[in-house]
Amino acid sequence: MTDTTTAPKTSANPEVASGVAQFFTPIVHELVALAVNGKQAHWHVRGTNFIEVHEFLDTVVAHAQDSADLAAERVIALGLPIDARLATIAKEGGAVNPKAGFTQADDTIADVIAQIDLATEKVNAAIEGLAELDPASQDVAIGIRQVLDKDRWFLSAHLSVK
Repeated sequence: MTDTTTAPKTSANPEVASGVAQFFTPIVHELVALAVNGKQAHWHVRGTNFIEVHEFLDTVVAHAQDSADLAAERVIALGLPIDARLATIAKEGGAVNPKAGFTQADDTIADVIAQIDLATEKVNAAIEGLAELDPASQDVAIGIRQVLDKDRWFLSAHLSVK
């Protein structure tokens, strides 16, 4: 019978694994929060750009889910567990609390951009902190940063006057 209570044996250095988990856990928390709050925003957005914003928020949610999965699986691959239960995220994450109910597109976009900015702060810390510790994990963080930057750009373009 397989023991499911312990992590599989890996060749990862325990100090490296612990360091990666220290940087990636907050990223996972913020990205899961972004996915949940992004879906809330998707359901409740209103305004002149409704269809574009409504549909793009689904893209933001999918990117956040994929990126959270990538970061979490990196920690797991190094032999450590990760706690991304909603109760943990609500308690430990610094997620932006979006407005409840129907919201105009500009306000919705501003809320989602604020959440992306918070996640980006965590990713930036990982990029810096993982440079020496684990370049492979740093590459994962850089890839996540690229996704966040692009989603932020697409959303902020809706707020531009010119």
